[in-house]
Amino acid sequence: MKIKSIPFVLFCIILLCSFTFKKTLTGVWEYAGGIYNGKIKKQPEQYKLERIYDDRHYRAVFMEDDEQPVTYEEGDYQLKKDSCFESQTYSRQPTQLTGIVMHYQYSIRNDTLTLSGTLPNGTTVKEYWKKIK
Repeated sequence: MKIKSIPFVLFCIILLCSFTFKKTLTGVWEYAGGIYNGKIKKQPEQYKLERIYDDRHYRAVFMEDDEQPVTYEEGDYQLKKDSCFESQTYSRQPTQLTGIVMHYQYSIRNDTLTLSGTLPNGTTVKEYWKKIK
């Protein structure tokens, strides 16, 4: 009986390993502070920054109390292993990043997304975003 169950167990293992789980950042993430060129920047108290992700796109929103949310950035993203590639398609302010693919290392621990990388101007960033939805 034990020998007959081995092929079944192997089949189940192979079947489970053949599934690939699609990684996305889907949800709403609130900025929780960061480190920029080694300097700590705390989460702002006067306003909130949120990133809203679906399976391929993101939208960044600025929010103040009693005001309508303002979209300040939009773009596309793709995850590969521990890398997040973002390409900004819209910016409310003038920028040279529109259309440029940015490479970030990303990790998710509990409810916190961490994005680390170097901007084209040489600024090193490590941002923390808490999942709220």
